[in-house]
Amino acid sequence: MNYEVKHLKINFKTLEEFKKFKEYGIQELSMLEELHAKISDNEINSPFYGIYFGNSLVARMSLYKRNKQYDQYFEPPQTYIEVWKLEVLSDFQRKGLGQTLVEYAKSFQLPIKTSPRVKSSDFWSKMGFVPVTYDIDRDLGENPLIWLPNGVSEQK
Repeated sequence: MNYEVKHLKINFKTLEEFKKFKEYGIQELSMLEELHAKISDNEINSPFYGIYFGNSLVARMSLYKRNKQYDQYFEPPQTYIEVWKLEVLSDFQRKGLGQTLVEYAKSFQLPIKTSPRVKSSDFWSKMGFVPVTYDIDRDLGENPLIWLPNGVSEQK
């Protein structure tokens, strides 16, 4: 099946749908507070992308473009994308939705860094991601994985 990735607009409906995901947390709550402060249903630009099945959001991720001045993963330092909160609802797992989201992120043709959730290393490995093999200033518990588009220099 062919799935379409959509840039999610942050409004009350989208934030309500986020509550279905295990990784619902501070980021979504802060966006909800911002919406309530404006007392409107106006859309806010978001870093979220998702896939709908019918009218329901069933898979999502957030993409952040990081400036090369903050790069500690690639040599030479370069602008890259950071993937966060990639999640597919349990009833929709193993149907290619996660892969579709990652392929969408890869379509920007920038290096990608992610910090995978527990028990997801096989998925990321199948998607061509490799562990960072050099010393970096890691956040507590961070085990970053990276992906390089063709023609991009190797990791540090």
